[in-house]
Amino acid sequence: MIDKATYLTTEGRRKLEEELDYLLNVRRPQVAEQIRSAKEDGDISENAGYEEAKSQQAFLEGRILTLEGILNSAVIIENDGLTDQVRMGSQVVVSERGGPNETFRIVGPAEADPKSGLISHESPLGKALLGQKAGKEVAVRTPDGTIYFTVRQIQ
Repeated sequence: MIDKATYLTTEGRRKLEEELDYLLNVRRPQVAEQIRSAKEDGDISENAGYEEAKSQQAFLEGRILTLEGILNSAVIIENDGLTDQVRMGSQVVVSERGGPNETFRIVGPAEADPKSGLISHESPLGKALLGQKAGKEVAVRTPDGTIYFTVRQIQ
C-alpha cells in the first residue's frame, strides 16, 4: 500500500508531535489505570466504568495510529516567502467583493483549521488560490453560489 503524502508546516508537525507525545505518555497510562481500577471493582460484564474506560482506550489508540500515520507520511511545506504566486505554505491576504481583507495560510488537510485562518489546499478556496498572483480575482464555487475573491498580498 502506498501512503499518500501528508503536507504539514513545521508548526503543524510540531503540534501533532506534541499531541502524540501527550497521548502516549499521559493519556494512555491514565486510561490503563482507569481500566485496572474498574477491573478491581468486580464483575466487568456489568461495570459501566470499565466499559467507558475501554471505549476511551479504543478512541485513544485510534488517534495514536492516525497521528503516527500522518507523521510517517509527512512532507514539510517549505515557505521561504520569496514567491509571487500562491503555493502551499503561503500566507495570502484576500478580500471578497466589497468585503474586508482576510488572511489565510495554505496548508495540508491534516492541519487545516479555517477558524484560525488555516485552509487546506484541497478546499475550494485553497484550490482557487494556488498558482494565483497578487491582484488576480478568483471565483470559488460554493453550495450557495460563486464567490469572488481578489488576492491582495502573498507572503
